[in-house]
Amino acid sequence: MGMRFATEGTCRKTVYIKVDGRRVPLLILTPEHPAPDAPGVLWIHGGGYATGMKEMAYIGRGVDLVREHGAVVVAPGYHLSVLYPYPTALKECYGALRFMLHHAEDLGINKNQLMIGGESAGGGLTAALAMLARDKGEVNVAFQMPLYPMLANFDTDSSRDNHAKIWNTRRNHMAWDLYLRGGFGKKVSPYASPLRQTDYSSLPPAYSFVCTAEPFHDETLMFIRNLQDAGIETKLDVYRGMYHAFDMMEPEHPTSQEAMERFNAYFSYAKMRYFAENNKETL
Repeated sequence: MGMRFATEGTCRKTVYIKVDGRRVPLLILTPEHPAPDAPGVLWIHGGGYATGMKEMAYIGRGVDLVREHGAVVVAPGYHLSVLYPYPTALKECYGALRFMLHHAEDLGINKNQLMIGGESAGGGLTAALAMLARDKGEVNVAFQMPLYPMLANFDTDSSRDNHAKIWNTRRNHMAWDLYLRGGFGKKVSPYASPLRQTDYSSLPPAYSFVCTAEPFHDETLMFIRNLQDAGIETKLDVYRGMYHAFDMMEPEHPTSQEAMERFNAYFSYAKMRYFAENNKETL
Protein backbone atom coordinates (compact mmCIF):
# COMPACT_ATOMS: atom_id res chain seq x y z
CA MET A 1 0.00 0.00 0.00
CA GLY A 2 1.45 3.37 -0.97
CA MET A 3 1.15 6.25 1.46
CA ARG A 4 -0.19 9.63 0.42
CA PHE A 5 0.78 12.56 2.58
CA ALA A 6 -1.68 15.43 2.87
CA THR A 7 0.34 18.56 3.64
CA GLU A 8 -2.42 21.20 3.60
CA GLY A 9 -2.51 23.46 6.63
CA THR A 10 1.11 22.95 7.60
CA CYS A 11 4.52 24.39 6.77
CA ARG A 12 7.47 22.05 6.72
CA LYS A 13 11.23 22.10 6.77
CA THR A 14 13.95 19.56 7.48
CA VAL A 15 16.99 20.13 9.64
CA TYR A 16 19.74 17.73 10.67
CA ILE A 17 21.36 16.92 13.97
CA LYS A 18 24.35 14.74 14.81
CA VAL A 19 24.03 11.86 17.27
CA ASP A 20 27.02 9.60 17.86
CA GLY A 21 28.42 10.77 14.54
CA ARG A 22 25.24 9.90 12.61
CA ARG A 23 23.32 12.54 10.66
CA VAL A 24 19.65 12.43 11.74
CA PRO A 25 16.96 14.34 9.81
CA LEU A 26 14.20 16.11 11.71
CA LEU A 27 10.99 16.98 9.90
CA ILE A 28 9.55 20.14 11.48
CA LEU A 29 5.85 20.85 10.96
CA THR A 30 4.42 24.22 11.94
CA PRO A 31 0.99 25.82 11.50
CA GLU A 32 0.52 28.20 8.59
CA HIS A 33 -0.21 30.91 11.14
CA PRO A 34 1.85 29.99 14.23
CA ALA A 35 1.13 31.40 17.65
CA PRO A 36 3.94 32.23 20.09
CA ASP A 37 4.82 29.70 22.80
CA ALA A 38 3.12 26.77 21.08
CA PRO A 39 3.41 23.30 22.56
CA GLY A 40 6.37 21.45 21.09
CA VAL A 41 5.72 17.79 20.31
CA LEU A 42 8.29 15.19 19.33
CA TRP A 43 6.24 12.76 17.20
CA ILE A 44 7.91 9.37 16.61
CA HIS A 45 6.88 7.11 13.73
CA GLY A 46 6.11 3.42 14.00
CA GLY A 47 7.09 0.44 11.91
CA GLY A 48 8.30 -2.14 14.41
CA TYR A 49 11.58 -0.21 14.82
CA ALA A 50 12.60 -1.68 11.44
CA THR A 51 10.51 0.25 8.89
CA GLY A 52 8.68 3.55 8.56
CA MET A 53 9.67 7.15 7.98
CA LYS A 54 9.35 10.55 9.59
CA GLU A 55 6.72 11.60 7.00
CA MET A 56 4.28 9.15 8.60
CA ALA A 57 3.44 12.07 10.90
CA TYR A 58 1.16 13.16 8.04
CA ILE A 59 -0.99 10.03 8.15
CA GLY A 60 -1.11 9.62 11.92
CA ARG A 61 -2.08 11.81 14.78
CA GLY A 62 1.02 13.99 14.66
CA VAL A 63 -0.36 16.28 11.98
CA ASP A 64 -3.59 16.73 13.98
CA LEU A 65 -1.57 18.50 16.64
CA VAL A 66 -0.36 21.08 14.11
CA ARG A 67 -3.67 21.67 12.31
CA GLU A 68 -6.08 21.41 15.22
CA HIS A 69 -4.02 22.73 18.14
CA GLY A 70 -1.30 24.98 16.72
CA ALA A 71 1.51 22.78 18.02
CA VAL A 72 4.95 22.55 16.47
CA VAL A 73 5.76 18.92 15.67
CA VAL A 74 9.27 17.56 15.25
CA ALA A 75 9.37 14.11 13.60
CA PRO A 76 12.77 12.39 13.77
CA GLY A 77 14.01 10.17 10.95
CA TYR A 78 15.76 7.78 13.32
CA HIS A 79 17.96 5.00 11.94
CA LEU A 80 16.12 1.70 11.63
CA SER A 81 16.92 -1.57 13.32
CA VAL A 82 17.71 -3.46 10.10
CA LEU A 83 21.17 -1.88 10.28
CA TYR A 84 21.08 -0.07 13.61
CA PRO A 85 19.65 -2.05 16.56
CA TYR A 86 18.85 -0.73 20.04
CA PRO A 87 19.81 1.76 21.42
CA THR A 88 20.34 3.77 18.20
CA ALA A 89 16.72 4.89 17.72
CA LEU A 90 16.30 5.88 21.36
CA LYS A 91 19.54 7.86 21.40
CA GLU A 92 18.52 9.71 18.25
CA CYS A 93 15.07 10.53 19.61
CA TYR A 94 16.70 11.83 22.77
CA GLY A 95 18.98 13.96 20.64
CA ALA A 96 15.90 15.38 18.91
CA LEU A 97 14.32 16.16 22.28
CA ARG A 98 17.46 18.00 23.37
CA PHE A 99 17.39 19.90 20.08
CA MET A 100 13.83 21.04 20.81
CA LEU A 101 14.79 22.42 24.20
CA HIS A 102 17.96 24.09 22.97
CA HIS A 103 16.17 25.67 19.98
CA ALA A 104 12.79 26.32 21.61
CA GLU A 105 12.88 30.04 20.87
CA ASP A 106 13.83 29.50 17.22
CA LEU A 107 11.07 26.90 16.83
CA GLY A 108 8.48 29.14 18.49
CA ILE A 109 7.68 26.62 21.20
CA ASN A 110 7.21 26.90 24.94
CA LYS A 111 10.25 25.25 26.52
CA ASN A 112 8.07 24.34 29.49
CA GLN A 113 5.61 22.42 27.32
CA LEU A 114 7.71 19.79 25.56
CA MET A 115 5.63 16.69 24.79
CA ILE A 116 6.34 13.36 23.12
CA GLY A 117 4.14 10.87 21.28
CA GLY A 118 3.96 8.29 18.56
CA GLU A 119 2.24 5.20 17.22
CA SER A 120 3.24 1.55 17.66
CA ALA A 121 7.05 1.33 17.86
CA GLY A 122 6.92 5.12 18.04
CA GLY A 123 4.74 4.67 21.10
CA GLY A 124 7.30 2.29 22.56
CA LEU A 125 10.04 4.83 21.93
CA THR A 126 7.81 7.49 23.51
CA ALA A 127 7.53 5.50 26.73
CA ALA A 128 11.24 4.66 26.76
CA LEU A 129 12.18 8.27 26.03
CA ALA A 130 10.03 9.54 28.91
CA MET A 131 11.92 7.17 31.22
CA LEU A 132 15.31 8.14 29.84
CA ALA A 133 14.56 11.86 30.10
CA ARG A 134 13.38 11.44 33.69
CA ASP A 135 16.52 9.56 34.66
CA LYS A 136 18.95 11.92 32.90
CA GLY A 137 17.32 15.02 34.35
CA GLU A 138 18.25 17.27 31.41
CA VAL A 139 14.86 17.67 29.71
CA ASN A 140 11.55 17.63 31.55
CA VAL A 141 8.71 16.17 29.48
CA ALA A 142 5.28 17.64 30.14
CA PHE A 143 3.09 14.92 28.57
CA GLN A 144 3.43 11.61 26.73
CA MET A 145 1.15 10.03 24.11
CA PRO A 146 2.21 6.42 23.40
CA LEU A 147 -0.56 5.21 21.09
CA TYR A 148 -1.07 1.41 20.85
CA PRO A 149 2.57 1.19 21.91
CA MET A 150 5.07 -1.63 21.32
CA LEU A 151 6.29 -2.03 24.90
CA ALA A 152 6.98 -5.67 25.76
CA ASN A 153 9.69 -7.94 24.36
CA PHE A 154 7.71 -10.86 25.77
CA ASP A 155 4.33 -12.37 25.05
CA THR A 156 1.15 -11.23 26.75
CA ASP A 157 -2.28 -12.87 26.46
CA SER A 158 -3.18 -10.56 23.56
CA SER A 159 0.12 -10.93 21.68
CA ARG A 160 0.82 -14.64 22.23
CA ASP A 161 -1.42 -16.13 19.55
CA ASN A 162 -2.57 -13.15 17.54
CA HIS A 163 -3.30 -13.42 13.82
CA ALA A 164 -4.80 -10.00 13.15
CA LYS A 165 -3.87 -8.03 10.05
CA ILE A 166 -1.19 -5.33 9.98
CA TRP A 167 0.55 -6.69 13.13
CA ASN A 168 0.50 -10.14 14.70
CA THR A 169 2.55 -12.54 16.81
CA ARG A 170 4.94 -13.56 14.05
CA ARG A 171 5.75 -10.01 13.02
CA ASN A 172 6.08 -8.93 16.63
CA HIS A 173 8.63 -11.64 17.44
CA MET A 174 10.62 -10.87 14.30
CA ALA A 175 10.67 -7.14 15.01
CA TRP A 176 11.83 -7.54 18.59
CA ASP A 177 14.53 -10.00 17.59
CA LEU A 178 15.77 -7.54 14.99
CA TYR A 179 15.67 -4.53 17.34
CA LEU A 180 17.39 -6.41 20.17
CA ARG A 181 19.43 -8.79 18.00
CA GLY A 182 17.81 -11.93 19.34
CA GLY A 183 16.49 -10.43 22.56
CA PHE A 184 12.86 -11.51 22.44
CA GLY A 185 11.90 -12.88 25.85
CA LYS A 186 15.17 -11.90 27.51
CA LYS A 187 15.46 -9.55 30.46
CA VAL A 188 16.59 -6.24 29.02
CA SER A 189 16.70 -2.60 30.04
CA PRO A 190 13.35 -0.79 30.32
CA TYR A 191 14.81 1.68 27.84
CA ALA A 192 14.68 -1.23 25.35
CA SER A 193 11.40 -2.76 26.51
CA PRO A 194 9.51 -0.18 28.60
CA LEU A 195 7.17 -2.69 30.22
CA ARG A 196 10.27 -4.06 32.02
CA GLN A 197 10.25 -0.86 34.07
CA THR A 198 9.81 -1.27 37.85
CA ASP A 199 9.81 2.42 38.80
CA TYR A 200 7.05 4.50 37.22
CA SER A 201 7.32 7.41 39.62
CA SER A 202 7.80 10.96 38.35
CA LEU A 203 6.99 10.04 34.75
CA PRO A 204 4.90 12.46 32.66
CA PRO A 205 1.10 12.24 32.49
CA ALA A 206 -0.02 9.96 29.68
CA TYR A 207 -2.77 9.41 27.14
CA SER A 208 -3.18 6.35 24.95
CA PHE A 209 -5.71 4.47 22.90
CA VAL A 210 -5.74 0.86 21.72
CA CYS A 211 -8.20 -1.65 20.28
CA THR A 212 -9.19 -5.02 21.72
CA ALA A 213 -8.17 -7.24 18.78
CA GLU A 214 -4.56 -6.21 18.38
CA PRO A 215 -1.39 -7.69 19.95
CA PHE A 216 -0.58 -4.62 22.04
CA HIS A 217 -3.90 -4.45 23.87
CA ASP A 218 -2.73 -6.09 27.09
CA GLU A 219 0.64 -4.39 27.33
CA THR A 220 -0.97 -1.00 26.82
CA LEU A 221 -3.40 -1.67 29.67
CA MET A 222 -0.56 -2.90 31.88
CA PHE A 223 1.54 0.17 31.15
CA ILE A 224 -1.29 2.58 31.93
CA ARG A 225 -2.16 0.67 35.11
CA ASN A 226 1.46 0.81 36.28
CA LEU A 227 1.50 4.58 35.75
CA GLN A 228 -1.75 4.94 37.67
CA ASP A 229 -0.40 2.83 40.54
CA ALA A 230 2.54 5.25 40.72
CA GLY A 231 0.15 8.20 41.01
CA ILE A 232 0.60 9.44 37.44
CA GLU A 233 -2.43 11.04 35.78
CA THR A 234 -3.49 8.98 32.76
CA LYS A 235 -6.29 8.54 30.27
CA LEU A 236 -6.87 5.42 28.14
CA ASP A 237 -9.50 4.85 25.45
CA VAL A 238 -10.16 1.25 24.35
CA TYR A 239 -12.04 0.43 21.13
CA ARG A 240 -13.80 -2.85 20.45
CA GLY A 241 -12.57 -5.01 17.59
CA MET A 242 -10.54 -3.28 14.86
CA TYR A 243 -6.83 -3.98 14.48
CA HIS A 244 -3.40 -2.39 14.90
CA ALA A 245 -3.06 1.15 13.57
CA PHE A 246 -6.71 1.19 12.50
CA ASP A 247 -6.89 4.98 12.67
CA MET A 248 -4.16 5.32 10.05
CA MET A 249 -5.30 2.44 7.84
CA GLU A 250 -9.01 3.37 7.76
CA PRO A 251 -9.28 7.03 8.79
CA GLU A 252 -12.88 7.31 7.55
CA HIS A 253 -14.12 4.35 9.62
CA PRO A 254 -16.53 5.46 12.39
CA THR A 255 -14.30 3.97 15.07
CA SER A 256 -11.28 5.78 13.68
CA GLN A 257 -13.25 9.01 13.61
CA GLU A 258 -14.22 8.49 17.24
CA ALA A 259 -10.59 7.75 18.18
CA MET A 260 -9.39 10.92 16.46
CA GLU A 261 -12.07 13.02 18.13
CA ARG A 262 -11.19 11.69 21.58
CA PHE A 263 -7.47 12.08 20.95
CA ASN A 264 -7.93 15.71 19.97
CA ALA A 265 -10.23 16.39 22.89
CA TYR A 266 -7.70 15.05 25.36
CA PHE A 267 -4.86 16.97 23.77
CA SER A 268 -6.91 20.15 24.23
CA TYR A 269 -7.12 19.25 27.91
CA ALA A 270 -3.38 18.46 28.08
CA LYS A 271 -2.45 21.70 26.32
CA MET A 272 -4.20 23.66 29.06
CA ARG A 273 -3.02 21.55 31.97
CA TYR A 274 0.41 19.95 31.50
CA PHE A 275 3.66 21.88 31.83
CA ALA A 276 7.14 20.93 33.04
CA GLU A 277 9.71 23.60 33.77
CA ASN A 278 12.88 23.43 31.68
CA ASN A 279 16.17 25.26 31.68
CA LYS A 280 18.26 24.78 28.56
CA GLU A 281 21.36 25.65 30.58
CA THR A 282 21.17 22.12 32.02
CA LEU A 283 22.13 20.66 28.63
